Amino acid sequence: MSALDEDAAAALAAMSVAGTRKTFNVLAAPTGVRTRLADGRELIVACSNDYLGMANDPAVVAAGVAGLRQYGAGTASVRFICGTFVPHVDLERDLADFVGTSAALSFVSCWDANAAAITVLADSNTIVLSDELNHASIVDAIRLSRAAGKVVYPHSDLAALEKALQGSLAAARRLVVTDGVFSMEGDLARLPELVELCRRYDAVLLVDDSHGVGVMGAEGRGTASALGVHGEIDVITGTLGKALGGAAGGFVAASESVIALMSQLARPGLFSNALPVTVACSARAALSLLRSEPGRVTRLHEVADRLRTGLQTAGLRPLPSASAIVPVIVGETATAIRMSQTLRDVHGVLVTGFGHPVVPEGTARLRLQASSAFADDDVDAVVRAVANVAPR
Repeated sequence: MSALDEDAAAALAAMSVAGTRKTFNVLAAPTGVRTRLADGRELIVACSNDYLGMANDPAVVAAGVAGLRQYGAGTASVRFICGTFVPHVDLERDLADFVGTSAALSFVSCWDANAAAITVLADSNTIVLSDELNHASIVDAIRLSRAAGKVVYPHSDLAALEKALQGSLAAARRLVVTDGVFSMEGDLARLPELVELCRRYDAVLLVDDSHGVGVMGAEGRGTASALGVHGEIDVITGTLGKALGGAAGGFVAASESVIALMSQLARPGLFSNALPVTVACSARAALSLLRSEPGRVTRLHEVADRLRTGLQTAGLRPLPSASAIVPVIVGETATAIRMSQTLRDVHGVLVTGFGHPVVPEGTARLRLQASSAFADDDVDAVVRAVANVAPR
């Protein structure tokens, strides 16, 4: 065994002893309200990003299959060589219109979209100001950027942000970056105040709305729509891998000039194949379905409210939120993982436990996520199961 193998084995053994080693559930059926593991067990899925039940919707699947047949299995190229297809252009136009910008550009993931947007905009004359609970993709993108400096402000502390903006006036550009819906807490960014602050200090506002697009606001148009500032965000990033079909892919939406600059300079697009066309087709079908059936968003929030209320009635204290994310803090990482395993193996409910380093030590949690496809009986079954395993 090489020294590298020995080091890896030792690290894994330490995780096993501490009870913090993650396991991977292998599915043998489509994701949805219910799925089937490779060993044949049927489970209720209460931790999926499939907020609107579109991952296995017949219309969404059919659009992807049609795209596969018409355009093939892959793009076989980056965008500027020969990897831009008609469905990319159609999807990007629809996405921009949906989130309230004039243009958009797709990527193979929102991780890549954040890397693209932040590394292009955060040049050597830029100070980046980032919420401390921003997604890891934002954190890593800032690290990769050439920004002259960065400030991490306490979560949603706009007084601290304003002080940092005042201290960065000498920089040519100030870039404020925030999640729209914070993925581990489920709470919303204070977008109206952020918009006002950015205008006052001539700063650019970038919002990663991966957990907001399709979930929040009128017709699921996003967190900005929900909070009354639709069309007022400078740059929006988002994913196609959650509410919009759940496959893969991400996007940056902004003005035409900013998107044109992204297409010229963003390394995740210049050095990686374009989004598979089948995904572009299925995501566009999901977006169309959302527009024609906005009741899915209404139902999603009914489910989230029932889930949250049910847990509270059972004596638990889920974090308050207007989103479809319902976290229950349980303490230690090993506790969260053990509870997740019991939920799966004893109660037939799939809920993942999140611990360090995803969240700070001592704040490990079960993160439940609502879906518009849930029936009331499904929600009640999940509540009973969580109540049975959760510490009071």
